[in-house]
Amino acid sequence: DLSSYDLVITSSYAVAKGVLVGPDQTHVSYVHSPMRYAWDLQHQYLREARLTRGPRSWAARALLHYLRGWDSRSANGVDRLIANSQFVARRVMKTYRRDAAVIPPPVDVHKFDLCTQKDDFYLTASRLVPYKRIDLIVEAFTATPHRKLVVIGDGPEMATIRSAAGPNVTILGYQAFAVLKDYMQRAKAFVFAAEEDFGIVAIEAQACGTPVIAFGKGGALETVVPVGEARPTGVYFAHQTVTAILDAIETFERQRSLITPAACRANAERFSAATFRHSFMIEVTRTIAAAAGPRLRIERVQADLAWPGDAVPR
Repeated sequence: DLSSYDLVITSSYAVAKGVLVGPDQTHVSYVHSPMRYAWDLQHQYLREARLTRGPRSWAARALLHYLRGWDSRSANGVDRLIANSQFVARRVMKTYRRDAAVIPPPVDVHKFDLCTQKDDFYLTASRLVPYKRIDLIVEAFTATPHRKLVVIGDGPEMATIRSAAGPNVTILGYQAFAVLKDYMQRAKAFVFAAEEDFGIVAIEAQACGTPVIAFGKGGALETVVPVGEARPTGVYFAHQTVTAILDAIETFERQRSLITPAACRANAERFSAATFRHSFMIEVTRTIAAAAGPRLRIERVQADLAWPGDAVPR
């Protein structure tokens, strides 16, 4: 029961935006994605859960149909939708037929230190789940034993990935932050094969001055500057295949000199927590002002919502 509040802010990847609010309340929802398993990725999730046929599949599809209806209806109770990437904003339009402001999520870039000295290995770090496609990265490096790969992370795919890894692939499992940071700083490049809504880990790698070799779809298109543009920070591959990953690695190795640690760090700093708070509060302020009408001065709202100690980015 949130009826006693004038302003409700939700952070939603599934159901949080469905809270009940009245006509005199302002509801701003930061949407990480519409329910992927209920909308555009339903078929993929059903395949991975082995629910493509039979009574259990019928029950799952009926539940997902209900969820889609609820999800669409609940979006109507939000005054302002904010997406964490242009990719998610397109999903929001496709799903809810609503425009969304785009504000990238906050990344603690200051927890990562710039390192200009790189060692002779590549890195990937992730939960070991199917859609992250760590299996493709491991297969690509196993096929080229002169290259070294370090894998950090744990999950249900661990046994499968370990069995496929060649001697040039080191799988460390889950590691503390200090270990992850150390490897991120020293890696020649970070390899990122998932189709993500945003992909914070790619920003963290760049904050260490480490280039990113990324699947060119989803949020990575907004966080990695490819070779060919000014101050590049990485290389894209077009398909989630071993061949495409290997081609991208070879492109990176040929053009590595065009990518500097300083450019990677500068790109990462665009996504700092201070920048996020500043942009988010501006959007909240505008939404409250629009709901309250012209009698409410925006400057007063900004003063009420000011985040203590924050320096406003220029």
